[in-house]
Amino acid sequence: MRLTTKFRTASRGARRGVVPAAVLAVAAAAGVLAPGPAHAAPACATAGAAAPPVQVAHLPDWVESIAVDRRGRMFATAYFTGRVYRIDAPGSAPVALTGNIGANGGIAVRPDGRLLVGTGNDLVHSLTGDVLPVSKLLAVDPDSGEVTTYASGLGGIDGVALAPDGTVYTTTLGGRSIGRVTPDGRVDPAWAKVAQPNGIAVSPDGSEVYVVQTTVAPGLYRIPVADPAHPRRWISAGASDALALPDGLTLDGRGRPLIATHASGQIWRAEGGSLCALESGLRLSTQLTYGQGDRGFSAGRLYRAGADGRIYEVPAGAEPAGNGAEAGGNKAG
Repeated sequence: MRLTTKFRTASRGARRGVVPAAVLAVAAAAGVLAPGPAHAAPACATAGAAAPPVQVAHLPDWVESIAVDRRGRMFATAYFTGRVYRIDAPGSAPVALTGNIGANGGIAVRPDGRLLVGTGNDLVHSLTGDVLPVSKLLAVDPDSGEVTTYASGLGGIDGVALAPDGTVYTTTLGGRSIGRVTPDGRVDPAWAKVAQPNGIAVSPDGSEVYVVQTTVAPGLYRIPVADPAHPRRWISAGASDALALPDGLTLDGRGRPLIATHASGQIWRAEGGSLCALESGLRLSTQLTYGQGDRGFSAGRLYRAGADGRIYEVPAGAEPAGNGAEAGGNKAG
């Protein structure tokens, strides 16, 4: 992706008074790193046998994040309009579940079916979120669209991840803070620190939080829940992928991180201590999630959202029934 293309996309948002936090990542990359294209990570060993991606929905907006509930319905946050959309099945028309509630960040589905939606994922709140955490995590009814405040006092929320015990973790791309909201409502806006944190997910056993660093030194971190002061750099992107702009993060049924990338157009999978490309050619990707249930956006199917408003099913990421794929997708943004 050419930087000029990205900035033209951003300028349309700026006329509406907001700028995607992802643009901050582009600016940082352009200003800090030597210019050059993002090259491809090597293909995963299993790549190449699957059918190509298939478009299953299209929103008239930058789709920041997606999540699927147990009924197989997909929910999406729209950056420029600040709405939450519901898509009942592949091929169905998206329905605006809310008006502009500032829902421009991550989204996750609680076990009770309510949606958790991040706000403040704009340039101002993203840049100031570390020192002035004023953004809210909203709870949205998936049927009525009723909105309440779940938590406040967080940095501009890009990613949202839900742990098995009900703890919520958030990222602020323009800063370093990883926020945490405990099930009893305690908010810590700076629970841990990772530079330019973006995609986020929780390990299946809840013992670690995985975080994507987007620019300067893109890579993947593991944060021990019992020792958040010591994040561990797990995997670094190759030097040729310094401008790939990794974004959203989810887990497959084996607990392996899958990462969407803006500029390289690849979907990366973490295998051991390296990254491989599960799929290519999907530029402007923002988020990945697995389906749930036996209908609609069903279990075992991988879906990709992007700044182009398009949602694709990615057969290369499909998982056999009963392989735990429903456990994936606990990240947004």
